[in-house]
Amino acid sequence: MLTVKNLNVFYGNIQALRDVSLFVETSEIVTLIGGNGAGKSTLLKTISRVLDPSSGEMIFLNQNIRKLSAAQVVQLGICQSPEGRRIFPEMTVLENLEMGAYTRKTGYKEDLERVYRIFPILEERRHQPAETLSGGEQQMLTMGRALMSRPKLLLLDEPSMGLAPTLVKIIFQVIQSINGEGTTVLLVEQNASMALSIARRGYVLETGNIVLEDSTENLVKDSQVREAYLGKRAR
Repeated sequence: MLTVKNLNVFYGNIQALRDVSLFVETSEIVTLIGGNGAGKSTLLKTISRVLDPSSGEMIFLNQNIRKLSAAQVVQLGICQSPEGRRIFPEMTVLENLEMGAYTRKTGYKEDLERVYRIFPILEERRHQPAETLSGGEQQMLTMGRALMSRPKLLLLDEPSMGLAPTLVKIIFQVIQSINGEGTTVLLVEQNASMALSIARRGYVLETGNIVLEDSTENLVKDSQVREAYLGKRAR
């Protein structure tokens, strides 16, 4: 579904991504793990065309998306749920969800029903200002808004950030459910243990470089991954 080849991204004179290559197959959950500042969010922003790469290729469903606008990428089927939630605080929950369908003129009522089925609390609070929601509810709103675009590929950036453990478990169950219904997921997550538990494959990103890629089964067994990201010393 998605192939990224030799992607290089700069912030001014600072190189954030160095020859990054990865692929995501249809119906997979693929996770990208790494520490703060590794370049994970930069990669997602580049794929969704918020940032411009200096070089490299991004092929989505056999189409080069490197020079497309962010809106065009959404229309093709890529949508991002950003780090930090980025809701519209003074708009209602319903208005936030409707913003997720801004590229579509009609036919999104069934998607709204789907979001309400996945996140029943959003239907209960649909007329409330989004800023009145709890942190967990705001994360659900962010994910729901992304789903309103009917994505083929959903980019999730730190969905568990700042959430209590019980809510983290719920969010990851929802990610699995969304994937089970046919949406491919590229997941950026600092909670490496949870991310590796639901993904099929994973990449480790350090200082802008992909340093390791494998099945999640093998990554969990890797001594460096266990010590650096899972808090478990190699034996």
